[in-house]
Amino acid sequence: MRPASRPLGKTGLQLPALGFGAAPLGNLYRALPDGEARATIDAALALGLTYVDTAPHYGLGLSERRVGDAVRGTGAIVSSKVGRILFPAPDADVAAERYGFRTPMPFDARFDYSHDGILRSHEASLQRLGLARIDILYIHDIGRLTHGDAHPHHWRQLTEGGGLRALARLRDEGAVAAIGAGVNEVAICLDLLDQAPLDAILLAGRYTLLEQGALETLFPRCAQAGTAIVIGGPYNSGILAGGPKPVRHYDYAPPPPAVLEKAGRIAAICARHGVPLGAAALQFAMAHPLVASVIPGLASVKEVQETMDRAILNIPTDLWAELKQERLIAADAPTPAVQVAA
Repeated sequence: MRPASRPLGKTGLQLPALGFGAAPLGNLYRALPDGEARATIDAALALGLTYVDTAPHYGLGLSERRVGDAVRGTGAIVSSKVGRILFPAPDADVAAERYGFRTPMPFDARFDYSHDGILRSHEASLQRLGLARIDILYIHDIGRLTHGDAHPHHWRQLTEGGGLRALARLRDEGAVAAIGAGVNEVAICLDLLDQAPLDAILLAGRYTLLEQGALETLFPRCAQAGTAIVIGGPYNSGILAGGPKPVRHYDYAPPPPAVLEKAGRIAAICARHGVPLGAAALQFAMAHPLVASVIPGLASVKEVQETMDRAILNIPTDLWAELKQERLIAADAPTPAVQVAA
């Protein structure tokens, strides 16, 4: 069974409901051999995960190079991101973990959300990908969560300095089919929607089994604006992935006690219904009608197949009813229907 396709807002693009997050192809936390990286993305494309999201940040260009080599000529939909400029760093310690990546790429990055910085970043990504076109271009990591006290400076670059104007120009000229933002916080999405019409928001970690605050504020705004949602981080950095050795991380860090307790309660209910936690987490994120695609990060052929198995598993409606009854998910959160075999 291949993932159904869904429209990306009003752009004319159709995305598979399940896509491929390519941060692990940048050697996220561990080195991934070239052959294993290629086999992973080849397996995903063969199973219909034909939307691939990457970024210059992921391995300082490594993910983009690997993605481009794998998707060239396949017709896959590709998104990348702007906001960081890579520059040569001949003295970089490529044996060490940098920004969370074990990458051999001798580059470093600086933030630049200006008009020229956006255009330069887009052009450099095309070169690394070896593609003539990037379908979706996201503003990457704008917001206080990433930048702290430096946020006002970067926000001015994006707004007063022409960054948003450069994105609109790329879309208007047909260089990209869609523009948006790829972020980990809701507040900055609302600020962006006040500034410019966005085709899509890639929201990582903020609409999951653990938290649905975006339902109250962001999702209604997106529905009104015709902005689609792409969900990244459906497992909240691993705490919702399940498995024999659950990953005890939330937002790339040790989870607070309240989050750990809530995740444990959700996992216990899933276990009582005979449903793997990861399957419930994945299908929950896919169930909202505004969500065009869910893009978990994948790092092996085994993970690709496990993800497909999670996506097509029939989950009893009683599971969702109990989660709502226990107030573990929002009462108005859409939940999956039981799938009927053809």
